[in-house]
Amino acid sequence: YFKEQAIQWAWELSTDVYRLPPERLIPSVFKEDDEAFAIWRDKIGIPENRIQRMGEEDNFWKSGATGPCGPCSEIYYDFHPELGDDNIDLEDDTRFIEFYNLVFMQYNRDAEGNLTPLQNKNIDTGLGLERMAQILQQVPNNYETDLIFPIIKTVAELAKINYRKVDEKTKVSLKVIGDHVRSVVHMITDGITSSNIGRGYVLRRLIRRVVRHGRLIGIYDQGIDGKVFTPKIAEIAISLAEEAYPNVRTREELIKAELEREETRFLKTLERGEKLLLEIIEKVKQEGKIVIDGKDAFKLYDTYGFPLELTQEIAEEQGLNVDNKGFETAMQKQIENSQGAHETIDLTVQGSLDTLAENIHPTEFLGYSLLQSTAKVEAVLVEGKMVEIAEAGMKIQIILDHTPFYAESGGQIGDKGYLTGDNLVIRIEDVQKESGIFIHYGRIERGTITVGNTITATIDRACRRRAQANHTATHLLQAALKKIVDDSISQAGSLVAFDRLRFDFNCPRGLKAKELQKIEEQINTWIAEAHDTETAVMGLEEAKKKGAIAMFGEKYSSEVRVIDVPGVSLELCGGTHVRNTAEIGLFKIVSETGISSGVRRIEAVAGASVLEYLNVRDKVVKDLGDRFKVKPEEISDRITSLQGELKATQKELEAVKQELALAKSEALLSKATSVGEFKVLVANLGDLDAKALQTAAERLQQKLGESAVVLGSIPSEGKVSLVAAFSPKVNKEKKLIAGKFIGGIAKICGGGGGGRPNLAQAGGKDASKLSEALDAAERQLIDALK
Repeated sequence: YFKEQAIQWAWELSTDVYRLPPERLIPSVFKEDDEAFAIWRDKIGIPENRIQRMGEEDNFWKSGATGPCGPCSEIYYDFHPELGDDNIDLEDDTRFIEFYNLVFMQYNRDAEGNLTPLQNKNIDTGLGLERMAQILQQVPNNYETDLIFPIIKTVAELAKINYRKVDEKTKVSLKVIGDHVRSVVHMITDGITSSNIGRGYVLRRLIRRVVRHGRLIGIYDQGIDGKVFTPKIAEIAISLAEEAYPNVRTREELIKAELEREETRFLKTLERGEKLLLEIIEKVKQEGKIVIDGKDAFKLYDTYGFPLELTQEIAEEQGLNVDNKGFETAMQKQIENSQGAHETIDLTVQGSLDTLAENIHPTEFLGYSLLQSTAKVEAVLVEGKMVEIAEAGMKIQIILDHTPFYAESGGQIGDKGYLTGDNLVIRIEDVQKESGIFIHYGRIERGTITVGNTITATIDRACRRRAQANHTATHLLQAALKKIVDDSISQAGSLVAFDRLRFDFNCPRGLKAKELQKIEEQINTWIAEAHDTETAVMGLEEAKKKGAIAMFGEKYSSEVRVIDVPGVSLELCGGTHVRNTAEIGLFKIVSETGISSGVRRIEAVAGASVLEYLNVRDKVVKDLGDRFKVKPEEISDRITSLQGELKATQKELEAVKQELALAKSEALLSKATSVGEFKVLVANLGDLDAKALQTAAERLQQKLGESAVVLGSIPSEGKVSLVAAFSPKVNKEKKLIAGKFIGGIAKICGGGGGGRPNLAQAGGKDASKLSEALDAAERQLIDALK
C-alpha cells in the first residue's frame, strides 16, 4: 500500500475509531503533491477549499542534506469551525492543532539535490498521543490533559494556589514542574543519576529547573514537610505511569531518594549563587549595560556550581543577556561527555570534594618522556568520598602529585598499569582528568594505601604502544582523507583505544570502495617510508600560521603542543604518539559508515591489532575453504556459483508452485455457485503463497467467465493472504471493486489491502479468522450479484 490506503486508514482511525467530527478536520498536502490532493478530494470527499497546500518547510520531510525524503500530508483539528472555511491559516495555533502526519517516503536526494524515485517506497506515520488527548478531552493545551494535569494540580495544592486563577507566569512555572517531574521519574528509572557529564547533566538541569520554579511559585514558603517537595510530586507521576511502566513503582525508593538528594543540594547552591547573581545584575544595570560578563557567569559556575543555563534564564527575566563566548573562554575546560562506564568525579560540585579541588594543584604529566616514576599520593577516594586509608579489595580513585599515566582526552583513552609500593599493588584500569587533576581508577590487589604515601607508578607499556600507534594512525587517516577525497574534510570526533581507532568526519557522501583502498594504501606507504614524528610547543597563533589542524572538541591555551609528520600531517594534539611511522607496522580499514546526516565514520586497526583482525578472518576463510573444498582464492567464485544454483532452484520451485496452484484451481471449478448470470467461487487454498494464489484466482475467473472469485490461504504462521478477481461485468454492472471489496474482508483478519478494480490482493495477521472472512466474502458477493 502507499498514499491512498495510508490516507484512508488515517481518516478511518480519526473519524471511526476516535470519532472526531469530519467537519472539524482539515488536511494539508505538499504544494506539488497533486496525487495526495486528489486522494483527499476524490476518495475521502474533502472539499478543495479545505485541503491546504503547504510549502517545503512544512510539508516535505528529509533526513538530511541527502538521503530518503518525501512529501507529507497532515491532519489538523479545528477548535473553532464556526469561523468558517475562508482564509484558513493552519499556523494559527489558537484555532488549529496538527495531530496526524503521513510522510510519503518516495524519493532519494543526492549530493547535487536531485530527486530520484525510491525502488521501495514507504510510509512514516506519526500521531501525537498528548495532542490526541488534548483534542478528545477538549482542553486548551497538553499540560491540562490527564497525562500531566494531576501533577500540576498537586504542585498547586502544595503552593496553596489555584491553577485556574493564577497569572500566566505562574502557570508557566506549574507547567515546567509538571513536565519536568514526569521526565526525571523515567530518566532515574532508566538508571540515570545526576552528574556534571552527559545525560546525568541533563537530569541535573531538569531537577534544578523544577526546584527553582518551585521557589518562584512560593512552594517553600508554605512550610512543606521535610523541606523538599519533589518526592511528593514524583509520587503522582509514578502513579500515573505505573500501569504502562511498572518499573517506575519498582524503583520508587531510588527515584525519591535521588530527587531529595538533588533538591537539598541545589537549595544550598541557590542560596549562595542567587545572592551573588542578584548583586551582579544590579551592578550591570547601574552601569547601564545589558550583558552579564562571561567571567562573572563562570565564577558563579566554578565557585558555586551555578549552571550557565540558570544564569541565562534569570538574566533573561531581568531583561539581560549573558556573554556566552566569554564564559567559554574563562571556563577553559568545558564539561565533556564521558565515554567510559565509570562515574567521573565532579571536583567543583560534588559535596566533600569542594575542599579537595581548592587545595590540590593540577597533576603534572610526565608520560611524554617517562613510562615510570615515583609519586606522592595526594588523595584517595572510595565511591567519590575522601578517605585517609584504603585496603585490599577496594575500588578506589587516586590523585597523585605527578604521573606518567595519560588521562583520557582528545579522543585517546587513559593508560592502564600499576601503582606499587611496600607490599602494595594497585591495578589501574582507567585515568580521567577533571580541571587539570588526574584521577586514577583502580582496585587494590594487595596491601593498603594511605594519603601521603610515596608509590611507584608504572604504565602498561604494551597498551601505551598500541594507543600511540592508533593515535598517529588517526592523524595519517585524516591527512589521507584530505588528500584523496576532499581537502575540506574536517574531524567530527574520534576514539583512540588500545585495540582499535575510530575517526568521524564531515562528508556529504559515503566513500567508494576504490577511495577506501587508496586511503589504506597511502597510509601504509607513509608507514613504510618511516617518517619521524616531531613534537613542538609553540604559540597558538604560530601553530595556526604553520597550518596545524585543531583536534575536535579541544580547548586550547595560548601555548599548544604540535605533532608534525613532516610533509604528511601537522596537528595540534596533546596525545601520545610513535616516534617514527614505521612503529605503526600496518594499517587496515575495517568499516566506513554514515552515523548522521553529513557525518561519516571510519573504524580501523593498526599495529598488533591488524594481526588479530586478520587471524579471525583467516580462520573464517580456512573454514569456508574446507566446507566448499576449494582454495581460498576460489571461495568467491564458489559462492557465486552456489547463489546461481539457488536462484535456479527457487525458480523451479516457483514453477512447481504455480502448477500446483493451477491443479488445485481446476478441481474447484465444479464448486462455483451460480447467482443469476454470474458465478461465485470462494475457497481456502491451504498454505499457497501470495503469488501462486493470485495466479489461481486469475485462472479460475477466466475459466468461469462472468464471475467473482475470492481465494484465501495461510502461507506461514500468523499470516493471511487474500485475492479477489472480478470479471468486467461484475465491475461495471454490479459496481463491485476488487480492491475495496478485498480490503474490507481483510479487516476481519486484522489486515488490509487493495489493487485494481478487477484484481486485488490483501493480507492479514489473524489466521484464525480466515474461515470467518471467507464466509463473509461469499455472503457479500451473493447478495451483491443477485
